Amino acid sequence: MSELYVIVLAIIVAVLLAVALYRTSQVKTKADYLVAGRSLPAVVLVLTLLTSWIGAGSLFAGAENAYKNGFAALWQPAGGWLGLLLIYFIAPRARKFAQFTLPDLLEARYNQTARVLGTFAILFAYIGITSYQFKGGGDVLHLIFPDTVTPELGTFIIAAFVILTTALAGMSSVAYMDVAIGSLVTVICIIAAPYLLHQAGGWAGLHASLPAQYFEPLGNYRIGPHGVRQTVGMGLVRALEFLVPTLLLMLGNQVMYQKFFSARSERDARISVIGWTLGTLVLETLIVAIAVLGRALYPTGEVALHPREIIPYTARHGLPAVLGAVLLGAVFAKVISTASNYLFSPATNLVNDVFVRYIAPGASNKRVLIVSRLAVVLLGCWALYQAVYAESILQKMLWAYTIYSAALTPVVLAAFYSRRVTAWGAVAAIGSGTVVTLAWDVPAVKALFPAILAERDAIFPALAVAVAAMIVVSMFTRAPEAEQLAQFGD
Repeated sequence: MSELYVIVLAIIVAVLLAVALYRTSQVKTKADYLVAGRSLPAVVLVLTLLTSWIGAGSLFAGAENAYKNGFAALWQPAGGWLGLLLIYFIAPRARKFAQFTLPDLLEARYNQTARVLGTFAILFAYIGITSYQFKGGGDVLHLIFPDTVTPELGTFIIAAFVILTTALAGMSSVAYMDVAIGSLVTVICIIAAPYLLHQAGGWAGLHASLPAQYFEPLGNYRIGPHGVRQTVGMGLVRALEFLVPTLLLMLGNQVMYQKFFSARSERDARISVIGWTLGTLVLETLIVAIAVLGRALYPTGEVALHPREIIPYTARHGLPAVLGAVLLGAVFAKVISTASNYLFSPATNLVNDVFVRYIAPGASNKRVLIVSRLAVVLLGCWALYQAVYAESILQKMLWAYTIYSAALTPVVLAAFYSRRVTAWGAVAAIGSGTVVTLAWDVPAVKALFPAILAERDAIFPALAVAVAAMIVVSMFTRAPEAEQLAQFGD
């Protein structure tokens, strides 16, 4: 059986390398590398948006959430679904703006200070997201080769592969690798979920195998930090701590905006959101279902100690050999894809928002490409360092989502939909949202608040401070110029 897994992984790795090498030959300019020459059609956009959004955050953190809490874990992807309803209207505006990075948008609508602070917030958040992709990929390799590859060694192998393929061709490589990966993952999850439901004894067998709260809207979210069952209101707060960061990350996601900047036209950008929405609804629901089914089939043993591994573990032990090998290979490929997207995105920030903007404004395309690839390597090493020392993928995910959601999403939405938010209001929001998130887990800071607040995640305090700072400072500073507003629609 192990030979089958090796064959499947070898095929996937060969295909991804072939795509990266071919797309490398097509990269000639800065625009080719950073936004794929603004040539991506709607069908490619759909699959690259779907594949970059659903990675280790869903396959490991989301699966761990489902293993512990049942179908209430759908609160986490529901944030993305709500965000997509708004993104349908944002997408054509983003393509019309058509720059390279989110800080381009921040400077055009606000000022240079907002651009610089936004760059730092993106670096912290996206390298955090990349790090747990590496860690999740290391877990997959360990499950496939338990006797030869430790999780730590697997993390190093995944990191090396992602850094190599991402550095080669940039957005062009990332987008077209996503086409193959997104298609594979969607098809195999549609096949695997009904099979596992049959293995669990159907819907009746699933109910008999799991605690009743696994089928309740709030699942185990009402269980407090000390094992005490809390009120419905406190359970809802915990559910919203999963939904709100996901919603806000979706709305302000630089990876998404870069894909829209890469679209062939405004029409392609808008159409892609429809396909992305349908794909996300189906795939995220299937991932939660597979994790819950895995919990019914494997309630004890090794996986109970490491519930983030439930989907690859179920693929390895709960499916027929060929189907399991393909699902495990799909999870492996999905992690690579998301890691590539979130590694490439902050690299473009360093190149476009620091190197080209402040260090070498007149740099040639050749020099920009060299620096871009070097930035990918350096940031990849930083993400690898974080992956080695991260303990919980779920907690790392929530931290990364929070810093981005609180610091950037409010000012990005204001750029498109507010005529009154000012440059210094945006600066105050980005700075305060970042500081609160970074400081929230410091014991001395937590000691300043009541226990009921200190035990919560940072999302609501950080978001509240950021939005309040944006509104108050905007009230006392000069309104934006008409030329700034004109770039972002009506």
